[in-house]
Amino acid sequence: MTDQRESIRANARYLQHVRPIDPEEIATYVEGSPHPAVVRQVLREEALDLELIERTDGTFVPVEDDPVPPRTATDPEPVRRLPDQYANRLEDELVDRYGVDWHEGASGDLLRSTIRRVKAQYLERQSVTYDEDVAAGYAIYHLPGYYAAIQYALDDFAERGFLDRRLRVLDVGAGVGGPALGLCDYLPEDALLEYHAIEPGEGADLLEAFLEETGSNVHSTVHRTTVETFDPASVDDGENASDDSEGDDANGRNDTSEQFDLVCLCNVLSELDDPEAVLRQALEWVAPGGALLAMAPADKNASIELRRLERAVEIDRIGAGSMDTNPDTSTKPTGTVTVYSPTVRLWAGETPSDRGWSFDVRPDLEVPPFQRKLDEATPDDDDNHTPGEFVNVDVQFSYSILRLDGTRRVELSLEGTGRAKMAEMERHVTNRIDLTAAKLSHSLSEAGPDDEHGGHRGGARGRPNPLFKISDGSEAVDHYAVLTGETSLNRALLEAGYGDVLSFENVLVLWNDDEGAYNLVVDEETIVDRLA
Repeated sequence: MTDQRESIRANARYLQHVRPIDPEEIATYVEGSPHPAVVRQVLREEALDLELIERTDGTFVPVEDDPVPPRTATDPEPVRRLPDQYANRLEDELVDRYGVDWHEGASGDLLRSTIRRVKAQYLERQSVTYDEDVAAGYAIYHLPGYYAAIQYALDDFAERGFLDRRLRVLDVGAGVGGPALGLCDYLPEDALLEYHAIEPGEGADLLEAFLEETGSNVHSTVHRTTVETFDPASVDDGENASDDSEGDDANGRNDTSEQFDLVCLCNVLSELDDPEAVLRQALEWVAPGGALLAMAPADKNASIELRRLERAVEIDRIGAGSMDTNPDTSTKPTGTVTVYSPTVRLWAGETPSDRGWSFDVRPDLEVPPFQRKLDEATPDDDDNHTPGEFVNVDVQFSYSILRLDGTRRVELSLEGTGRAKMAEMERHVTNRIDLTAAKLSHSLSEAGPDDEHGGHRGGARGRPNPLFKISDGSEAVDHYAVLTGETSLNRALLEAGYGDVLSFENVLVLWNDDEGAYNLVVDEETIVDRLA
């Protein structure tokens, strides 16, 4: 078979520059005339090394060099729902584990109590042990939201052409696979994805099941080990990896076996004993021109911790990792850690030191059938239940994209512009000023300062004014833009998206003693423009 494999590879290498590769045609060129299905399987197994994608007509062609466009360029609509193939696969797995009536009786009670317990432990910042039941409950409650969230975060990366169609990804703490599935569906069908997941917990079984539902050009490997013991050099020889139905142990790209175009740490940093060390190690695995995407839930503790970690590693010089046991670091990437997005650094040498609670909010998803089933099957005598308790369709998340090449999403410096600096806002209280800042929240005005939305009231008599967190990257305390008088000249504050940079002219500075924050009052005299 080795000779046949080499012959298939040689013929594929020749034909890929001539015409689409047809397994039936190649079978006629190979000694022994293997069945076309055998040729097709070999081509699938060698696709990463040969950089081939499989088309719907069964032929193979080289992956294109054009970058992946942002999702908004091809589909301006928000993510509406978890696709049926994933929802159906989850229900199939639940049926296999708990029976046809998994949502009722003892199994339903078990899953509901598990979700309640894990939510309480998480909010109380207690450690969570991920056994089979916890993994199932986690998938029921979190899979849809995490599936959607990563797609919005990837738009920041793709809008500058940084997401290649030939993509090598490492997903640290992949869990049951919400972000993984979102990533797979974000990429077009003609993209070639080499996906590696680090997941030592019970969620790995569900992750592998879901990955079986992805396209033929997704080549996935699940490494059932911890991030501390993971050796990226072992990726190509299959160590630490589970069996892979698509021939995922590719032998190509040996020169970059320890580097990945995208390293993801999604909803895992808050669960690690030493998240800062893991983050620094993960940055060592980012390939030149690549990025690290860290995500966290929008709740106060997880979101603030993400910003703390972002600031802790910023301007670090990446070289040999503190957790790296390989003495040969000559091929390691080097560079200075830069915050690419969504937070900004608009003043040279300045880094924010406020509490950093910043998160994005996107449209709710449709309720998936497995959540509705579990919720509606709650016994009537469950006094702790309120309708919708086990439905979670919110898409609220914090994220940070880090690069090693100094590139930022917003390449803007305010030095010498005469704009006010947030680090010096105390001197401007009760004055009107001009400043430039990024919008880093949805409207927070209907929430109290310590609740899940993180805002505070900006109006009177129960009718709060729209209020948004803003930042220029120099602030030591929170700054909020409060819209007290909407006009056509300041409407950009309402219309701007998360992370967009705005120019404020003639905004009034007030100190809010109750909140310990600055309110930048946007009224009829204020002009707000969105900067490209």
